[in-house]
Amino acid sequence: MTTQTTQLPIPTFFDAARVGEVWRVPYGDRAAQASDWAAQHHLQAAADDQTRVCLLVIDAQNTFCIPDFELFVGGRSGIGAVEDNVRLCEFIYRNLGVLTAIVPTLDTHTATQIFHPVFWVDAAGKNPPPMTMIAFDEVKDGKWTVNPAIASSIAKGDYATLQAFALHYTQRLSDNGKYPLTIWPYHSMLGGIGHALVSAVEEACFFHNIARSSQTRFEIKGGNPLTENYSVLRPEVMDDAKGDAIGQKNTSLIQTLLDFDAVIIAGQAKSHCVAWTIDDLLTEIKATDPTLATKVYLLEDCTSPVVVPGVVDFTDQADAAFQRFAAAGMHLMKSTDALAIA
Repeated sequence: MTTQTTQLPIPTFFDAARVGEVWRVPYGDRAAQASDWAAQHHLQAAADDQTRVCLLVIDAQNTFCIPDFELFVGGRSGIGAVEDNVRLCEFIYRNLGVLTAIVPTLDTHTATQIFHPVFWVDAAGKNPPPMTMIAFDEVKDGKWTVNPAIASSIAKGDYATLQAFALHYTQRLSDNGKYPLTIWPYHSMLGGIGHALVSAVEEACFFHNIARSSQTRFEIKGGNPLTENYSVLRPEVMDDAKGDAIGQKNTSLIQTLLDFDAVIIAGQAKSHCVAWTIDDLLTEIKATDPTLATKVYLLEDCTSPVVVPGVVDFTDQADAAFQRFAAAGMHLMKSTDALAIA
């Protein structure tokens, strides 16, 4: 067993009070400080790690993590994602010498996607408001139909095929035990401020990159207009009504994660992108070697569920999922726990 007995101090430039704000990372300054930090604390290059540890940071983006942005994940506390990212940044700095690689995922969207309002209309031609859940029966009965105006840009004008796909899609979600199709506010828009990593998290990843000579591996997900993509490892639906592929598993990342001695997972939201990513990773582990689940560590205090007061609260579903992951052999831990990697 490899156990970290000492943790590093947190650099003085880190300001917990600014984690809930957007600002420019001073890369030149941080690069110089990271090089000095590595020398001061005798940090080796990540390539020389005997025990290889990956930190998978799921969707720590402004759109989910900054108050007043599009889909701020407040959890039941109301400020969940901000508190989570304070702890996440401190975890990265304290364990800088142990983390071999950091893999941040980036939810990446454009306006016309199946989970955004403009994709759908009711009988009066009105788009569904955010947080509407569209069930298979509602599509079958015509309560919700695909917006005809989007067919030219999404399906080369073939509206009939697009409508048939919508029916297939919602049925597939139902058959696979997934959440009903949720209409989300426009979020994680490619090219927009909401798409960027939270400044403090980006700074921590950059500092680790320089101090450990370990390239940050960014993973993009969610750009397919015809499917949700909560998990970074695969889209929610991977084929159309004819059985033709519209997406595929992220086999490269799956293999990368399984090659590490330990994978630590944090990010947003616990009930959606975090839970589905872990669930898909567990599926791959069970198909390969169920004992590999013991190499996965879940930072429970660095993730929060989707809660919209008076509308939806996914806390119980998120907690139940984490208990299921723990029962499969994964470790639940706090960011302040000393790392003990078997």
